[in-house]
Amino acid sequence: MKKVKIGFLPLYIKLYDDKDPSLRIPMLGHKDAAIAMLKNEGLEVVEAPVCRISAEFMAAKELFNQEQVDAVVTLHLAYSPSLESIGALLACDAPIVVLDSTITYDLYGRMLEADIDSNHGIHGVQDMCNLLKRNGKQYFVEAGHLLHSDVVARVAADCRAIKAAGAYKSARIGIVGKPFQGMGDFYISDEDLKNSIGAQIVHYSPAEARDYLSRVTEEEIDAELEKDRRMFCVEVRQEENYRAAVKTGLALRKWAAEKKLSAYTVSFLDATAENGLLKMPFPELCKAMMSGTGYAGEGDTLTAGLVGALLSVYPDTTFAEVFCPDWKNDLLLLSHMSEMNLSLSSFQPVVADKPFSYAESGDTVGSYGSMRGGSATLVNVAPMGGGKYTLILAPVQMQEIGREHGGYRYVVQGWLKPPMPVADYLKQYSLAGGTHHSALVYGAGPEELRVFGEVMGFDVTIIR
Repeated sequence: MKKVKIGFLPLYIKLYDDKDPSLRIPMLGHKDAAIAMLKNEGLEVVEAPVCRISAEFMAAKELFNQEQVDAVVTLHLAYSPSLESIGALLACDAPIVVLDSTITYDLYGRMLEADIDSNHGIHGVQDMCNLLKRNGKQYFVEAGHLLHSDVVARVAADCRAIKAAGAYKSARIGIVGKPFQGMGDFYISDEDLKNSIGAQIVHYSPAEARDYLSRVTEEEIDAELEKDRRMFCVEVRQEENYRAAVKTGLALRKWAAEKKLSAYTVSFLDATAENGLLKMPFPELCKAMMSGTGYAGEGDTLTAGLVGALLSVYPDTTFAEVFCPDWKNDLLLLSHMSEMNLSLSSFQPVVADKPFSYAESGDTVGSYGSMRGGSATLVNVAPMGGGKYTLILAPVQMQEIGREHGGYRYVVQGWLKPPMPVADYLKQYSLAGGTHHSALVYGAGPEELRVFGEVMGFDVTIIR
């Protein structure tokens, strides 16, 4: 996972330097504090010099575009005339995040005339944002005092969401087999996905499959089985099936690496030797998500790309499907055949024999765990036709009640408490048009992920 890279743009006014160069000294300390706090949030910062006039802003724009920053964070050190900066800001490749903050926390309590000079950047923000809005440049604003609010954390959250959106727009999504025939909700043609989101689809051809399988050695299979036994509780009796599933998975791993895929999807109905699937490779699908590669089942390229984009910034993300309601306890069971990001399991994941009669490849091995407890967001991208999408977000509480032993030992479990009674939630979700494949993200709330949706150009619905 690469760090989020931001361009940091401090804005000032030449008039003050001409009048008294020492006026900027306290503001420079404010700037340095903001940069240090942003770095402490895990961001990589590309800093431009203090900019006052058009040529300086243009030089900063060139730096940011050359460095391919994910977002440009602005900080007004004082008022700065917007016509000096607007040309450069409009030419920045990245969205703008405005850090609207000043030095003094208790302006009234201090009542010092000198504070006026060092605390009036907010009307520069208003000037600049008016021109950004008028010119259609995407921007976000977070306001507050550096030390007495969470404004820096909010700016960092915006930047993370912006990076995830960039990853979705540039996704390379592999597909093995064909989308599940008749599943209409997530289906988007390769061409339409490219035109509407920007993602490119890469197909795993039978010829490629044979080639990648031929490159997998017995030594590689042995090494992978040994890793599995260290990581998982392996309860496999049909060793031949296990080795065939691992060989299939290692071929997929080589393909994903060589094709630089950010995500892929496998259609279990197409689990045939001709398609390069000696066995349905469930453990590898889980390990792909564990290593940061997105996944979704049943040929769903749309959701696979979503999961991959989110994983690039939020490693505690998994593919998820709302499978069954528990009406009595107001819970929803997240599950699927045998796919989840096993890094999120609350107990040691299990690999076991799996009866499989859906395709000619036959019985295989599955991998199972239970999603850990904690706050999370269910994230769904729902096609609305005409290249439009709705991003549906729901803040949820995952319950750490999955049973390691008993009837659900060989079932992927995730026990979700929605933000309202289950009956009301299911109604609201389907009224919003949500599909049956989603992502579950720990560590990012709906307001942060709203920014992801807005950068993507999606309508955003939050169910809470």
